[in-house]
Amino acid sequence: MSTEIPSSLASSRVGVMCRGIRNEIVLGISVTSMIQVKLPDGSVREAPEGTTARDIAAGIGKRLAEAAVAAVADGHIIDLDRPLDAIRESTLTSSNGTVAPKTDQPIDLRILTPKDREALDVLRHSTAHVMARAIMRLFPEVRLAFGPTTAQGFYYDVHIPGRSLSEEDFPAIEAEMSRIVQAGEPFERFTLPVAQAIEFLEGIKQDFKIEHITQELHTHGVLSFYRQGEFVDLCRGPHIPHAGKVGAFKLTSIAGAYWKGRADGPMLQRVYGTAFFNRQDLDTHLARIEEAKKRDHRRIGKDLHLFTISPLAGSGLVLWMPKGAMVRTILQQFLQDELLKRGYQPVYTPHIGRVELYKTSGHYPYYSDSQFPTLKLLSDPAKRLVEAIESGEAMDDATACRLLSEAGIPPVSVTPGSGSGGARSFTEMSPGERAAYVREHGVAEEYLLKPMNCPHHIEIYKAQQRSYRDLPVRLAEFGTVYRYEQSGELSGLTRVRGFTQDDAHLFCTPEQVRSEFAETMRLTQFVLESLGLSDYRVRLSRSDPDDPKFQGADASIWLKAEADIRAVLEDLGLPYDEGIGEAAFYGPKADFLVRDCLGRQWQLGTVQLDYVLPERFGLEYIGPDNAPHRPVMIHRAPFGSMERFMGILIEHFAGAFPLWLAPEQVRVLPISDKFNEYGRTVLHTLRQAGLRAELDQRPEKIGAKIRDAQLEKIPVMLVVGAKEAETGTVSYRDRVDGDRGVVSLADAVASLRREVETRAIRGVAPATLRSVEEETDHQSERFAY
Repeated sequence: MSTEIPSSLASSRVGVMCRGIRNEIVLGISVTSMIQVKLPDGSVREAPEGTTARDIAAGIGKRLAEAAVAAVADGHIIDLDRPLDAIRESTLTSSNGTVAPKTDQPIDLRILTPKDREALDVLRHSTAHVMARAIMRLFPEVRLAFGPTTAQGFYYDVHIPGRSLSEEDFPAIEAEMSRIVQAGEPFERFTLPVAQAIEFLEGIKQDFKIEHITQELHTHGVLSFYRQGEFVDLCRGPHIPHAGKVGAFKLTSIAGAYWKGRADGPMLQRVYGTAFFNRQDLDTHLARIEEAKKRDHRRIGKDLHLFTISPLAGSGLVLWMPKGAMVRTILQQFLQDELLKRGYQPVYTPHIGRVELYKTSGHYPYYSDSQFPTLKLLSDPAKRLVEAIESGEAMDDATACRLLSEAGIPPVSVTPGSGSGGARSFTEMSPGERAAYVREHGVAEEYLLKPMNCPHHIEIYKAQQRSYRDLPVRLAEFGTVYRYEQSGELSGLTRVRGFTQDDAHLFCTPEQVRSEFAETMRLTQFVLESLGLSDYRVRLSRSDPDDPKFQGADASIWLKAEADIRAVLEDLGLPYDEGIGEAAFYGPKADFLVRDCLGRQWQLGTVQLDYVLPERFGLEYIGPDNAPHRPVMIHRAPFGSMERFMGILIEHFAGAFPLWLAPEQVRVLPISDKFNEYGRTVLHTLRQAGLRAELDQRPEKIGAKIRDAQLEKIPVMLVVGAKEAETGTVSYRDRVDGDRGVVSLADAVASLRREVETRAIRGVAPATLRSVEEETDHQSERFAY
């Protein structure tokens, strides 16, 4: 993107803000304005306006200044060379244009070094620019779209007229990137008013950027750009000081992508890559990717016959095979037993509901882009009319008028589409047009495949009068819901169109909110830790006041709900961070972000606090004052989606489920056919003890039987031969510990029972494969305009 920078901005250091001191003339005396900066240790420093994070770092020490990558000022990640007072002023203006009063509080400042997770995002965003610059050097006609960071790296969407990139181009692109990194040129920021920005981009023929400004960014007034050498890109930043900070990078894949995700937009190419501050971290990351490929739940699910997805049955609709269904059933029974102990009541609800139900709750408009089409049911008169039309029955005006009236359909005189010359009577239409007209206007009821279970549970709560003595009411269901995900977004078990949630909804008094919320948090912790998923953190997902999605309740209600959750997390001693705009549309929530054995992070259990839906549905309970009061709802799902949770478990355990979860826990292996009878005795004993066991009676050698059991990831093999049959023993082979020797059948059963009852977790992949990244969301994108 080589071009002339506007003359007003041309300099050898374009976009690096002036660090000069702002002076004010007071009674003829030059006065230097000062700012206060608060550091993480609590100390406060005074500095002149125009001071940058780099200046503060240099004042602290030379080593910190050299290691610095970026900074966090008042919660915003910034370049090292942005004046801190300019950052404070820019954050005072909200998205609706109002200006908040300037605060005299010190600017909270934290210098980011390679040790900080946020620094890795900044590095990767800058490396995306390096990659785009390298592509532009090799293909000057390239048109750039977006280049955000992701949880595992970055990508850039590009379009090269008349040329498609492939992985064969990666070595040339990487070589050019290496030259850019070695040059170590700085990232320099400058700004332009919208009109001038468009003119500038027109000069360098970047049509996608221009369209993005005219459609979305024009309200910003002033837009920021970053220059690195001859390369200039529209970007909000931030960036590392110079390209030499990039320690190691790798281009990983390439895929097609529609412009802005719209199927009617131009098809672009999305080039993926990743970057780290050093080669060792990159090598660890690449090794983890290779291990993840081996653990891909789609491959393991097929190899172990756990589930299948049939194109004939429907994309994104999971068919559970016996072994996978067994694991899922065990998980469900485990949670159901625990819920009964904790006072939950099971309920069942249908898979569909009237559209009005979801309009009341807000799910219908909220999920409008990912819902299956509604099911429209004609009234009986309308159905009879359609049948008469399709059977070819003759129909005069009087008959048609009568049948239309019975069906409650508008008058027979209708206006057809444009260009048809005015209104026509019903009888003047073709049979196909008549049938379509009746189907459009004769709908008696409209149903929707349910996107959520909560509206149904609300109706169960409303079905009887409730007293404060009845509360809390805890309703639980493993309920299946449906979303029409785009075909390109479907992925095995982790992104499907029909999935079952381990859903529950608690209805309580305001006074019970915190104790009930705390109990649901403890339940989620218990469930995760029982499955060996004890490495997690919590995110308080809050609303964004400027997003209309969160306007379902008064701002004070949102703040109260967020304060309740915050208090519970602090009482439980759970470390947490906060995510703005991550709340559900009806309330804030606590999300469990769980790390698997490879260091990948997944959002699993969630607990949501809801003051909005009880208001929308007019829920009540009679209080001790005999007056009606509004209950509060808590939504919770420790597993989340059973399908997604199963996919994560398969990969976490690499298909080698712990004994208590394994679909087949024990396999009995007779050395030869002569010992099949004793094998059947062992099998019967195991099954009587409640263990899931099978007998391998194939006429194969014992080595082949053992190998096959290992490939099928059977936790325990009991080998039996002449000695075992004679002494009532078994030769015990454990998947993790190997050969345990000969033990009595009774001792083997007792050992197996103990391991099942304690839900022991053994044999998970070593932590050496874990990544240095603390990834947030597998679908997150950061630092994109």
